[in-house]
Amino acid sequence: MVHMANQIAQFFSSYPREEAFAGVTDHLKKFWEKRMLQQLHGYVAQGGSGLDPLVLEAEKRLVSAAKTTPALRS
Repeated sequence: MVHMANQIAQFFSSYPREEAFAGVTDHLKKFWEKRMLQQLHGYVAQGGSGLDPLVLEAEKRLVSAAKTTPALRS
């Protein structure tokens, strides 16, 4: 999971910073299954060791969106 998430971040790393955050967030939201996102959330809650900063920010954005948008809550 860490490897896959970091590969996504690596792809977007050449984008301007805000576009990179948005790109990683959008990719995770569109293409990762619910159980994969839950695993990511749990891993970040335990410290998120080894995750690219783009992934950490994207995960924060996903959690924030889920709190403010009832349809996105898991």
